[in-house]
Amino acid sequence: MSSSMFFIFFFASTLFLQGSLGEIVCEDLPTEVCSFSIASSGKRCLLENSYESENGGRQCTTSQVMVERMSEHIETDECVKACGVDRSSVGISSDTLLEPQSVSKICSEPCYLNCPNIVDLYFNLAAGEGVFLPDLCEKQRRNPHRAMIELMSSGAAAGPVASQNLGGLADAPAPI
Repeated sequence: MSSSMFFIFFFASTLFLQGSLGEIVCEDLPTEVCSFSIASSGKRCLLENSYESENGGRQCTTSQVMVERMSEHIETDECVKACGVDRSSVGISSDTLLEPQSVSKICSEPCYLNCPNIVDLYFNLAAGEGVFLPDLCEKQRRNPHRAMIELMSSGAAAGPVASQNLGGLADAPAPI
């Protein structure tokens, strides 16, 4: 009997430890690491403005955006720097894709090859605007000025109307 009680106690303890030590819940994260983090559920964490929060009017919340190949991830400072993203910005927008410096950083080798979480996020943002990020990055590497001219003249990143013409790009897998 005592061995079965020990087993039950051990099993209950491991469940308790797993839940208290290994689980990432967006609402429990400090606002300094919220952006570009992924909860244990696989959903992205999102920094939002809140008048009810004591953290300078910002709080970390769980978005409805699922990440297929990652969970329980807090982005490293190295990737934040390499990709030129800002953890303190509220929300995220595809407008970043219209800024040549931002596209250059996201498409740079240190970001594109080493930071799959951030690349996946921008891959999906680009797809939402009708742009295939690997193609944009290739054009960016060959001729940065021309890549931005083509992006802006295509109307692909013009706004919500453009996202209705996605075709199959939104379903394309992100490079990892």
